[in-house]
Amino acid sequence: MIHSTTILALRHRDRAVLAGDGQVTFGDTIVKQSAKKIRRLYNDKILAGFAGSAADSFALFARFEAKLEQYRGNLERASVELAKDWRTDRALRRLEAMLVVADKTSMFLLSGTGDLIEPDEGIIGIGSGGPYALAAAKALMRHTDLSARDIAERAMNVAASICIYTNNTLAIEEL
Repeated sequence: MIHSTTILALRHRDRAVLAGDGQVTFGDTIVKQSAKKIRRLYNDKILAGFAGSAADSFALFARFEAKLEQYRGNLERASVELAKDWRTDRALRRLEAMLVVADKTSMFLLSGTGDLIEPDEGIIGIGSGGPYALAAAKALMRHTDLSARDIAERAMNVAASICIYTNNTLAIEEL
């Protein structure tokens, strides 16, 4: 499991939201509380968030952005091609990070083992607080009338109240 972060992605009522906490740890020490682990890519049409080593994540963002440019913003194709590279490229296989990408219609989890997963319910959480945020968001989506952004914010706050590697300094992006 990748520690030191929580990223939550969800699609709800024709909206796509990515939320990430701001905590960066080095071993058992918090070194930063306001890091931005999510980004808007490809003319602000795609959201991406990472969990894992910061340096590795920046390398992944750069590779993914290049794939998006190569495939003219086609999220699925860019994701498939990055997953292929990640699985076969010797340097990429050593990266300790996970990436969640989403647009208004699709969402994918990419991992260092070459996994490319599209969640069934349009919601995914990664990082050490990911399971807590995921559970809270699923419950909120099924049993409230909240907006996608409100669900993400509340679910991330639940994760921050449980996971020691997650804080409540949130960055939230919405499409």
